[in-house]
Amino acid sequence: MTDIHPSAIIEKGAKIGNNVTIEAYATVKGNVVLEDNVVIKSHAYIDGNTTIGEGTIIWPFASIGTKTQDLKYRGETTYVIIGKKCEIREFVTINSSCGENTAVRIGDNCLIMAYCHVAHNCEIGNRVIMANSVNLAGHVIVEDNVVIGGMAAVHQFSRIGQYSMVGGFSRLTHDMPPYTIGGGAPYKLGGLNLIGLKRNGFSLALRKSLVKAFKLTYRSNLKIAAAIEAIENEIEMNPHVKHWLDFCKSSKRGLIGLQGSLSEEDVEQEELEEELVK
Repeated sequence: MTDIHPSAIIEKGAKIGNNVTIEAYATVKGNVVLEDNVVIKSHAYIDGNTTIGEGTIIWPFASIGTKTQDLKYRGETTYVIIGKKCEIREFVTINSSCGENTAVRIGDNCLIMAYCHVAHNCEIGNRVIMANSVNLAGHVIVEDNVVIGGMAAVHQFSRIGQYSMVGGFSRLTHDMPPYTIGGGAPYKLGGLNLIGLKRNGFSLALRKSLVKAFKLTYRSNLKIAAAIEAIENEIEMNPHVKHWLDFCKSSKRGLIGLQGSLSEEDVEQEELEEELVK
């Protein structure tokens, strides 16, 4: 049932699953693996040691698995692994990794919109949405259920925690904690992504506990070590508070906006948080 257009270029050695569609003028190089039900649209280019998961669609003029732009690359064997049921839209570039046996990884059910760039050694979780022209530098980690607004740029080695939302046109230079929202250049953390958490089924009790963790970290004037200790002592532990703590403890670049003070623009967000914990 596989449908390959006669003008498509499929190199010897490529592994093509069942019910795969490869449209006109697409190129699939010899080390590529296309799992079942993958669709490669016209003029897409798939190179390198790239695996594309079941049901993923690669749209026209996307370039996947090409050599990293990292100048340290010396011909190592590297990989790109894309999960199931993703949509990789027009003109997206996903380079391969840098460093022997390393990989760029993208999870399941991701939407990467037109003109986005994913650089070497990046790791993107499940159900991530990257709006048009988002640019991820090397070694960026994006956890599950993150939304990144259009034209945002993320500095190398930065992390974006799960269930967070990055505003469009942002410049993110440090680690953005999970469950938060923010934007701008320079980046300003707005608070917790309360609406997003509610939409994703977080209970009132969970949201309250995360509000307390956020306030102790960002609005208590405590040093980060003291804030972590306070969270451990004052908040009943659950998997999401634990993830907050683990993220903060493991930050190497530092948490975005930790030294910032509350501005007038944050008042509405703070009032929403205050109402939630009453």
